[in-house]
Amino acid sequence: MSVAAARTDALYAPRLGLRRVIGFLFALLCAALSLVAVLVLMLLLGQVLREGWALLRPEFLRAYPSNLNPERAGIRSALLGTIWLMALTALIAVPVGVGAAVYLNEYSRPSRINRFIQLNIANLAGVPSIVYGMLGLALFVRWMHLGQSVLAGALTMTLLILPVIIIASREALAAVPGTLREAAFGLGATRWQTVRHHVLPAALPGIMTGTILALSRAIGETAPLILIGAVSFVRYVPGGELSDYAPTLGGLWDWFSTALGDGFTVLPLQIYNWTERPQPIFHELAASSIIVLLGILLSMNAVAAGIRAWQQTRKL
Repeated sequence: MSVAAARTDALYAPRLGLRRVIGFLFALLCAALSLVAVLVLMLLLGQVLREGWALLRPEFLRAYPSNLNPERAGIRSALLGTIWLMALTALIAVPVGVGAAVYLNEYSRPSRINRFIQLNIANLAGVPSIVYGMLGLALFVRWMHLGQSVLAGALTMTLLILPVIIIASREALAAVPGTLREAAFGLGATRWQTVRHHVLPAALPGIMTGTILALSRAIGETAPLILIGAVSFVRYVPGGELSDYAPTLGGLWDWFSTALGDGFTVLPLQIYNWTERPQPIFHELAASSIIVLLGILLSMNAVAAGIRAWQQTRKL
């Protein structure tokens, strides 16, 4: 043992026991805080399951909400409204977000404008959702005269999740090795061919994961939809019943175009409406709706986790 090592051991030996105690106490504190968080979550989940499990049946998903006969009330309009809203939001936000990410990461050159755009996209990802609701009210509802429709809601939700999709897609594209691009260029591929056939397929799992997580955030938002005029009690679905239209492409288009301009509600708004009522039966209906919403969110997050695990396995 050298003289320097002996001096180091002599210097730290008296404090070694104290450092171990401090480390043990810190680990114990972290474990206790984690346990508290898990217990609180389990208590809330247990309370929701206890109140709402009895009403969770197939009829609950197929029936419309009712204030006069709550025993037979359901969430058909809110569930289908949520599906409509998320489908339209994904249809608009995913191509725009991924396209913007591809341009910023693969085509644009480093410049002040590029850095300014990236900084503002990162800032927009942290803007409160109610601000997007105010923007949607002014831009889509009033200026574009879309009214209080599901299309206005989808465009507002697109503004909300677009920065998240762009950031997640850029990170996925940046994770693709540069050697893959260089090999494609070396074989004579154009930049578009390189992006289409090599970069995008390699980044697709990361892009899909970020998109699903962004949609998971949007599905639980309420404040922007309240501002643009989504109602909390609706006994119809956007476009009405598909069986009311002719079984042709023209009838399908009429149903789709009618749905875009119809009013709507979503599960969070329906839950809010029922929790505001004093009768216990409505609280049970709200608990059942929360279970459905949690099931959708957990399913989406499970898909995202599965894609991430598959991506990591593929890299090994």
